[in-house]
Amino acid sequence: MRAAAATCRGTECSTGSRQAASLRQSSAVPRAARQLSGSTAQAPQQIQRRSRACLRTPAAAMDTAGSPAASAAAESAAAAPPPPQRTLLCTSLVATSVDGMLAEAQEAVANGANIVELRLDYLESFAPETDLPRLVSQCPLPAIATFRPVWEGGKYGGPEAERLAALRLAALSGATYVDVELKIAHVFFAAKSELPATTKVIVSSHDYEKTASEEELQALVERCYGAGADIVKFATMANDITDAHRVLSVLRRCPVPCIALAMGERGQITRLLAPKYGGFLTFGALSPERASAPGQPTLQQLSGMYGLKQQRQDTAVMGIVGNPVSHSRSPAIHNAALQQLGLNAVYVPLLVDDMAAFLRTFTDADWIGFSVTIPHKQAALEGAQEVDPVAAQIGAVNTLVRQEDGLSLKGHNTDWSAAIVAIERGLDPAAPSSTDASSSPLAAKRVVVVGAGGAGRALAFGAAVKGAQVVVANRSADKAAALAAQLSPPAEACSLADLASGAVRGDVLVNTTSVGMHPQEDESPVPAEALSGYQLVFDAVYTPLHTRLLKEAAAAGCKVVTGDTMFVGQAADQFRLFTGKEAPVELMSRVVLDSLKQ
Repeated sequence: MRAAAATCRGTECSTGSRQAASLRQSSAVPRAARQLSGSTAQAPQQIQRRSRACLRTPAAAMDTAGSPAASAAAESAAAAPPPPQRTLLCTSLVATSVDGMLAEAQEAVANGANIVELRLDYLESFAPETDLPRLVSQCPLPAIATFRPVWEGGKYGGPEAERLAALRLAALSGATYVDVELKIAHVFFAAKSELPATTKVIVSSHDYEKTASEEELQALVERCYGAGADIVKFATMANDITDAHRVLSVLRRCPVPCIALAMGERGQITRLLAPKYGGFLTFGALSPERASAPGQPTLQQLSGMYGLKQQRQDTAVMGIVGNPVSHSRSPAIHNAALQQLGLNAVYVPLLVDDMAAFLRTFTDADWIGFSVTIPHKQAALEGAQEVDPVAAQIGAVNTLVRQEDGLSLKGHNTDWSAAIVAIERGLDPAAPSSTDASSSPLAAKRVVVVGAGGAGRALAFGAAVKGAQVVVANRSADKAAALAAQLSPPAEACSLADLASGAVRGDVLVNTTSVGMHPQEDESPVPAEALSGYQLVFDAVYTPLHTRLLKEAAAAGCKVVTGDTMFVGQAADQFRLFTGKEAPVELMSRVVLDSLKQ
């Protein structure tokens, strides 16, 4: 394992190491000789062509899916060897004692890590002369020795000479890597004779406030490399998801081993997609409470849900766009479905503040589709170059699909059909899967829709199509009236106060707002005293599964339908739009229910 990690990414890493070692041997190397040149990145269009071929089946091919040629192709694909692992999975050991770190190292092995980072600055009583040889020799995985000072976001606040001496001792003790901050690298390398050739040096830079421009990040990479790095590392704070895109763009073009991370939830994709963009390694925490940096996923999530070891440069990417988005089970169910079908794709969470800016930035052809949730469904409609007629009539889009030109996006709405079917089945379990205004259990029912946002528009539209008498209730009465007037036939509108007082009642109550969603589980959009008389109450919120609204509705004698039914239904439709394949619905239902129990 140590030998494999030392040679890391084959000839690319070895070449970079030899060049950096040469730099350390002579401070007189001309600057031009230390500049980066060339790139191992592939053009996005090339990646996209393979991604789409992997996921999309042309209509003609689908018609002959059972033919001998198709079967032979499938067998050939199944027999193909897995791609080589290029990105290491690392976890930071942050225990406060040597014994604790060694115990964490064993835990890291059990959770699939390839390498560990010894965060020496976390040790409360650190004696380098005795602790370092023990840590390195007893660690079951290759180790990065990191002794991060306070001025670079760490915990060590003592003399610099002692800190750098400890890093040199770690190298002499056999550490596979040592992490040296760019600001102090010139001092560290001044003692070049003390560095064994077997230890590779990571030169790192951290910005906990912002992410610089792409040009500045590239210049930073060159400075780290020019300082003598075997491996370059830079970590920035992502204040917007477009910051993460810049980081990934620099990583993809970097011709030497590089660790590139955007911290925070808005930068999480830099951790989840490191193999696709050529990262030397990515970090996963042993558990959420032991994350060593903001936005760090766990080892289990990286290796399991996000299929880190199966990602390649041509892996297609999909994601859930929203704010908030951390609660979403979309990554869990879509990735489970992708993995079961053996598709070369991954699905990631995307915390987006500005939908227009996001769509202007994430134009790479291998980003093949986006699920869209609160509050961006109407902005997604505006950002799509083409819109499905039903979605255009609803006035909201919850699905964006990259078209064959690799540039344009088409908008769809899968919310309305999934939710309406769930409500129909709640009213009449024997209802057929396809109904119209004459056969639907909703026909002639008075349906009160709470919320006039994207989901509210979809549910109001769907209920009207099924022959229901629709009432739109919203915090803004004007917004409710505007939506009601757009339905055919025109619906009624009321304020939430009218609904709460009991002045407005109906047969079916549908909540499409985020009220009651984690972490505001104690809230409800409608008071308990206003629920009596409804036959059925549906809540689109599914985290938690049984919201306060649904609990109080059940206590009032109403039938209840949980939001997971709509969630799985709309996700299955999205999966088909993204991949051209039928979704494994039973698996998706099981995954979401299991995740809600955790």
